[in-house]
Amino acid sequence: MIERNDTICAIATGHSETAQGVIKVSGPQALDIVSRVFYPASSKKELSLLKGYEAAYGWVTDRETGERIDDGIALVFRAPHSYTGEDAVELSLHGSPLILSIVLRLLVKEGARPAEAGEYTRRAFASGKMDLSQAEAVADIVSATSRSALRMAVTQMRGGFKKKIEVLRDALINFASLLELELDFSEEDVEFVPRKELEQKCASMMTDIARLADSYRDSKVIKEGIPIALIGETNAGKSTILNGLLGEERAIVSDIHGTTRDTIEEKITIGGLQYRLIDTAGIRRTEDVIEKIGIERSFDALEKASLAFWIIDIASSSSEKIPSIWKQLLEHSSVERIQPVLNKCDLARPDAYIEALESVGAPMPITISAKRASDIEKLGTFLSCHFSSLNVPEGEVLVTNLRQEKALLDTNLHLESVLTGLHNGVTGDLVAQDLRAATMSLSEVIGEVTTDDLLGNIFAHFCIGK
Repeated sequence: MIERNDTICAIATGHSETAQGVIKVSGPQALDIVSRVFYPASSKKELSLLKGYEAAYGWVTDRETGERIDDGIALVFRAPHSYTGEDAVELSLHGSPLILSIVLRLLVKEGARPAEAGEYTRRAFASGKMDLSQAEAVADIVSATSRSALRMAVTQMRGGFKKKIEVLRDALINFASLLELELDFSEEDVEFVPRKELEQKCASMMTDIARLADSYRDSKVIKEGIPIALIGETNAGKSTILNGLLGEERAIVSDIHGTTRDTIEEKITIGGLQYRLIDTAGIRRTEDVIEKIGIERSFDALEKASLAFWIIDIASSSSEKIPSIWKQLLEHSSVERIQPVLNKCDLARPDAYIEALESVGAPMPITISAKRASDIEKLGTFLSCHFSSLNVPEGEVLVTNLRQEKALLDTNLHLESVLTGLHNGVTGDLVAQDLRAATMSLSEVIGEVTTDDLLGNIFAHFCIGK
């Protein structure tokens, strides 16, 4: 792990015009450096005299020219009681990008260094203020786009994930201690715990770890948005439905067949979950090369979607087409991931289409007219109900990234070797080696085992100032 003893600074707020801007300075020389550019209005408020969490009002001044740049507040943090665990100062100034850039240059001139992406959080991790899973949660909180994603990140930030891993690791350590104890008495041929019981303990731990690793599939969808494809023939009303759900004219709506020739993707939040709505090219036979490519992309979107709304125009299409289209859709998806939607029910009766869908084993359709806002709301309500299990309650622990999932899967690979060894009567010292490897993999989840390359890769994806 790279250790740095220099002092860093960065603009913690955005680079656009705002009412307030914050510059963070952290490191052993933080108070000295800020004192050279920030002059308190009261001599009793010199930064060197302030305790942690105390603030002073004053002016940022270029000491070479004497020019006052801006007035603001300096908030002092004393090590180890700061975000990074170091001495730190936060300057709250006016949010002019010009002011913030001038002040940042003054701080650098006085000896601070511009912070790298994620360097504040990396220092917090290095000083033991948080584990690696909590550090990763910081980035997830910043980028959260739905309540569920935010709850998931906050739970991890508060240490919920760490506690879960520690419980699993303690169980592994206890398991290993039983074997190690037997090794100490190997010459006496003592078996403290029957092998069958150890196998059961191992299998139980593997189940718990596998369940936790599996949660990554849900968290990935929650963070990135649930993909919902709008599939159907040309002029079925897919673009009208997209516009209706978004509440804006995003896609071109026309009576001309084949208007949509590529996928259009937009995000929307419904009931605390984010969805990625994907409008697709209408499915039909065509000789148009460009339209054919669009239709291929439609099927690709169908394959990747968590759910597809199959939009059926009951006013101008024939119910006799249902079996052939249904068969075509199932080549790229499954019954559970396709929801028929009978559109234009204000113009025709849906009975024949409902019967046709029943005959091929399709789910019960939703009947709507895309022109009616109340009917569009039906689709939003359906999505909320269908994906209600992904509404993460406060405190629920999920794996939030690929690195964590891989470490858990590696743990189970080692435990599988342990289980095989126990079952086949392998000597305790060899089984103990696999147990130690499993414990090492589990420790990687919360960052007790790391490399500089790993940390560099993780924190490189953070924003500057965090």
